[in-house]
Amino acid sequence: MLWQFNLRHLRAVSAVTRLGSISSAAQAISITQPAITQAVARLEQLLGLPLFGRRPDGMEPTAAALQLSARIDAALAYVGSNRVTMAQVRALLALGEVGSYSAAAVLTGLSQPSLHRAIGDLALVLRRAMVERRGRGIAFTDGGRKTLRAFRLARAELEAGLAEMEALKGAETGRIAIGAMPLSRARVLPAAIAAFHRDYPDARISVMEGAWHELVEPLRDGAIDVMVGALRALAPGDDLAQQSLFGDHPVVLGRAGHPALRTAVRDWSARLPVLAGFPWILPETGTPLRAQWARLFDAAGLARPVVPIACGSVMMIRQIMLDSDFLTLLSRDQVTVELEAGWLEVVAELPADTVRDIGLTRRAAWRPTAMQAAFLHHLESAARR
Repeated sequence: MLWQFNLRHLRAVSAVTRLGSISSAAQAISITQPAITQAVARLEQLLGLPLFGRRPDGMEPTAAALQLSARIDAALAYVGSNRVTMAQVRALLALGEVGSYSAAAVLTGLSQPSLHRAIGDLALVLRRAMVERRGRGIAFTDGGRKTLRAFRLARAELEAGLAEMEALKGAETGRIAIGAMPLSRARVLPAAIAAFHRDYPDARISVMEGAWHELVEPLRDGAIDVMVGALRALAPGDDLAQQSLFGDHPVVLGRAGHPALRTAVRDWSARLPVLAGFPWILPETGTPLRAQWARLFDAAGLARPVVPIACGSVMMIRQIMLDSDFLTLLSRDQVTVELEAGWLEVVAELPADTVRDIGLTRRAAWRPTAMQAAFLHHLESAARR
């Protein structure tokens, strides 16, 4: 439905909402009054909702118009130019999704000449090249990548606006896209999703699994709405916001019968040199868990043990450990089944102040719909439990 809209029509509706009359809007955005009247009627027809109450002295925006206009204004701010068309936005987004004009033509049902023309016109409007030839293929320029991200965020705002319009008609059919980092997949996120689905059975939920560095760019692009997992110790940038949900206490794990279990030493300071004598399997350098592990040995003045395998997959770590003397650092929640089955054992408890901050990361400018806000509420409730 999104591509049936016209950016010029959306701009007109926003202006009427802001200024309260068609004549004032026409003057402000340099569109004729008949054209604005037509734009309002067309948008009301597509949405199936009245946007304005007609009065002799002007136009009274409905709740739908007020809500939608906020989304329109945010989207237009990302688009950045009054001369950009929805056809150009669609063409660039399709090209960014599949990487070639031929594949974009298949995706959109548009002809390749139409796509070439739209991208070329967009480059002229914004005064920057979008793509460049690379051998037989194409690549986005720096300006093209910047524009692509802005258009993706504009699309996310308009899709949220459409979901809010459907909600006003009693249909909660929106979408929440979640980036799931390793620890969140164990209990918190599944519990939140199950509870949310019971309340919003028609909502679409998509989960993208990955490490922080794999998910952060899709988050910035608007492809996902929120990431759940270990938070970064340093702020990841002004464009992102972090919210803590709970503190996780990792433990040292090894296979059942691991040699490190044979020592009777239980004092942490005396036990750490024993653990340093074994190889470790841990996530890549730069992750919060790896940083915590390093601090444990640095604080004790011990050389960090060898880490011959860097891996963030709990399933892979488990399988390697079952047939070796590797140690690792994980949350109990991530290996509940393995601990209950007796395949893995807790080799050592860490000092009480060794805590991983688990929470959500979102775009600072993201304004969740009511449905998306309900998901965040379920996530917070699952974390408290």
